[in-house]
Amino acid sequence: MKRILPIAFLAIAALSGCAKEETHYQFQVSDLEPNLIKLASDEFQGRRPFTEGEKITTSFLETEFKNLGLEPGNGDSYYQDVPMVSIVSKSAETMELKNSSSSVSLNGFQDFVIWTQKTDSLVEIKDAEVVFAGFGIVAPEYGWNDYAGLDVKGKIVVVLVNDPGFGTEDATFFKGNTMTYYGRWTYKYEEAARQGALGCLIVHNTIPAGYGFNVVQGKHHQPILYLDDRGKENYKLGFEGWLTLPSAKKLFELAGKNDSELLAAARKQGFQGESLGVNLTTSIQVEAEYNVSQNVVAKLTGKTKPEEYIIYTAHWDHFGIGKPDETGDSIYNGALDNASGTAALLALAKAYATDEKPDRSVIFLAVTAEEQGLWGSAYYAENPIYPLEKTVANINMDGINPYGKMKDVSIFGVGQSEMEDLLNVELEKLGRYSAPEPNPVAGYYFRSDHFNFAKVGVPALYFGTGIDHFEKGKEYGKQLQEEYVAVYYHKPSDQYDTSRWNLDGAVDDVQVLYNVGKSLANSDKWPNWKAGSEFKAIRDGYMKK
Repeated sequence: MKRILPIAFLAIAALSGCAKEETHYQFQVSDLEPNLIKLASDEFQGRRPFTEGEKITTSFLETEFKNLGLEPGNGDSYYQDVPMVSIVSKSAETMELKNSSSSVSLNGFQDFVIWTQKTDSLVEIKDAEVVFAGFGIVAPEYGWNDYAGLDVKGKIVVVLVNDPGFGTEDATFFKGNTMTYYGRWTYKYEEAARQGALGCLIVHNTIPAGYGFNVVQGKHHQPILYLDDRGKENYKLGFEGWLTLPSAKKLFELAGKNDSELLAAARKQGFQGESLGVNLTTSIQVEAEYNVSQNVVAKLTGKTKPEEYIIYTAHWDHFGIGKPDETGDSIYNGALDNASGTAALLALAKAYATDEKPDRSVIFLAVTAEEQGLWGSAYYAENPIYPLEKTVANINMDGINPYGKMKDVSIFGVGQSEMEDLLNVELEKLGRYSAPEPNPVAGYYFRSDHFNFAKVGVPALYFGTGIDHFEKGKEYGKQLQEEYVAVYYHKPSDQYDTSRWNLDGAVDDVQVLYNVGKSLANSDKWPNWKAGSEFKAIRDGYMKK
């Protein structure tokens, strides 16, 4: 069991302030299982935004919050409208690359996948200059700027996946094998747009990406949701996308570059990006449909500090009805991802409504469109119902342990905030411990809804299922998680099945989530980000005003 040194206990005691010792609600399987079965049933049609499945899901959540006696969380409404646009990007069959004397033709889906956030009916790219910009990172805290001295306005930027620290085994260089936000593909498109690029292509590589090119191919000609930003002057790239590694090698060869030398140089401090002397031509036909999805939000007003807030989040959405699998099943039920987290949110709401009312207010926020890009939580972060400077913390749930009792939990983003210290105190009381996420290269800290709270400075906690099984040990726990990714993740097979699910561990994890939040809700202190976190300066900036 992980031991916390006495000095750490003193620090957490200070952080907890005058937190009360009290008897907490004790969770049972019956608090979780009925709602999990309901949300993961075919009746809910896979819970995809803009479908009948959304209406069924949000209505169910509103009814459950009302039945628990919770107040509407958005004025007199349990809903927060999330205006969105669904864009289908039908790219040309080929992408043409040419220099002054020769050319290469790449095939869509096989060699590249591109899409656009633009809603024009046609996006045409004709003979646009291609520039290589290393990892596409501007990170002042690391003294790193891949765009230094590089003009990419109106050009196509080609960048590498992950960040320069990956593969170095040096935790002081960026964060070594633990992906930073700068390594996330979303950041690379955002930075390319800030630099005025016309388009951005990321070179796919399975190991540093953390997934195969088949995952990228899932976006080919498929509808992608974005927030509706009509009326705002937000610059958008002409296209975003990925190149396979073999296709990138063809590009570099056309440019007269040795790909190995170029990629190695990009990892070194002071790397200078350059034009490749290659022009790119392709196009995208666009179909855009505007609609409104909804976050569902409920509130328990605190006794003595009602204008200070703890926010629990879970995303209610999944993929709806899609292509049938080998069994003919076409409903993506999303039992683990994230009917389980939504059921946990309802269980926590029940516990808070049943227990003695806390001092601070507690918010229960079920967000939309996580699977499409974390858009429900992004909209909330941009349009917060409760002031950010009054929001104490966010606690997020995305997949609750279905494997039975575990000794550990896996913390995503170890070293980010003092929320993990509060977690460790509560785990210690229960004879459990925390461990770093088992696959840090995957960047899971940046892949669920807590991240949008982090981006606006709110300390956020997100932990996943551990691997140290109480009876069968760590290797067994690893096997269970690997099996889930291979057989069930984002597939119709992710269903609630009593023959392979054991909710005893889920009960334990929800208890911890409750204990952490309840302790903080009865405290007068504010957790913060730790030194070195990308998000500390944001929080410090508005909390000092």
